[in-house]
Amino acid sequence: MSHGKTIFKRIIDREIPAALVHEDDLCLAFRDVNPQAPTHVLVIPKKEIPSLADADDSDAALLGHLLITAKKIAVQLGLENGYRTVINCGRDGGQSVDHLHVHLLGGRSLSWPPG
Repeated sequence: MSHGKTIFKRIIDREIPAALVHEDDLCLAFRDVNPQAPTHVLVIPKKEIPSLADADDSDAALLGHLLITAKKIAVQLGLENGYRTVINCGRDGGQSVDHLHVHLLGGRSLSWPPG
């Protein structure tokens, strides 16, 4: 159970500054403060969904919008050699903020498997 606003909700509400790269009616995208690659952007829905496990069928269009937005940002940021999108879910999945978010990573060769 969450107490108070997540850091991402505080960014959406403009209580905490962030290096924004995109905003529309449904989502916000900003540079990660602890980047794991030369380009590391977080794409977050403005709707508060704690994790992918909490999304339901009514969120399908929103989830698609997040991925299309990540693709557009990758083009905008010149990631023509490729990029990775990641959605961590839950503690074991590495999720550290209880607000669904898509990581967009690029700008270097990314190894596999991750983590």
